Amino acid sequence: MQPFLYLLCLKDVKLFLTILCFLSFSSVFAQGNAAKLAEQLTSSRKTELEKVTAIFRWITDNIAYKPKRIGKAPVIGTYSMIFFENKVEIDDSQFNSLDERVAEMVLLTKQTVCDGYARLFHVLCKYAGIQTEIITGYARSTLNKPVENFGVNHCWNAVSINGNWHLLDVTWASGYISSKTNEFVKDYDEKYFLTTPEVFLNDHYPDDVRWTLLPYTKVPEEFRHSPFKQKSFAKYEISSFYPATGVIEAVEGDTIRLQVQITAAEKKRNIGAGFLPDSSILSQSSLVFLRPRESKLSANNNQYNYFYKATSPDVEWLYLLYNDDMILRYKVNVKKKDN
Repeated sequence: MQPFLYLLCLKDVKLFLTILCFLSFSSVFAQGNAAKLAEQLTSSRKTELEKVTAIFRWITDNIAYKPKRIGKAPVIGTYSMIFFENKVEIDDSQFNSLDERVAEMVLLTKQTVCDGYARLFHVLCKYAGIQTEIITGYARSTLNKPVENFGVNHCWNAVSINGNWHLLDVTWASGYISSKTNEFVKDYDEKYFLTTPEVFLNDHYPDDVRWTLLPYTKVPEEFRHSPFKQKSFAKYEISSFYPATGVIEAVEGDTIRLQVQITAAEKKRNIGAGFLPDSSILSQSSLVFLRPRESKLSANNNQYNYFYKATSPDVEWLYLLYNDDMILRYKVNVKKKDN
């Protein structure tokens, strides 16, 4: 007790509080270790379905959604604000991936946004030996304005159980934000656990169309107003694009021209490119990735042109790349040439 009493007598109270906070933080961190939690949740479960169910329900029961501040638009992948507000710091040198760092942070704060929910589920499943993917895409709600916001605004997961892929959304299954108080209300909704692809597509549309898990994808009504804005769209300050609508009609043999205007394009090239989606576990030949045709004119006016020759009606989707990032997706309907 003497060292403890001595500390209480110190004038530098801040030092004592710092030590106390550090000890408390260390204790919480030990309790929040993702690997240990995954083992606790799944060690007694025999089947993959039981393990996935245990992980999913633990998250919905224990993690709260962090409502966005009024006037602030949500940004996919932006979780640092939450931890800054809660003054949380961790030594992330011990973690091998961003997913693991985010998962540990979520376990410490017990609150997050959709990105944190999806990454936590992914990490816990990984430690349990369950294959999962984090899916980004468009989630339709009554608050969405289709023309303005048709693009990536949400994260969810796909999980493989006994060799078959299923879709789930741990964020939406956890509860909802009250329109009156802007507070999170915990309310489990089983509709978003292992939902059939046909039902899931009603309000979840992935940026990689293969993750609909459907052989033929129903095209959302929003494509009539705009192409799909991919996750990297906002990185490059795209001021305009052509065509303005998301559906392109063509005949076999036609050459389709597409165009984007990028503010300070050369400066934006210095931004680190992301990675093209690795969906090798899925098979679909209806996608084409287009890079801009470079020219001096492009560099001078920040206007970039893309060309695609419609050679087959089997191609349905055109992805525009800039700096090797996907920025826009168009639906193309190619009709056979009438001889």
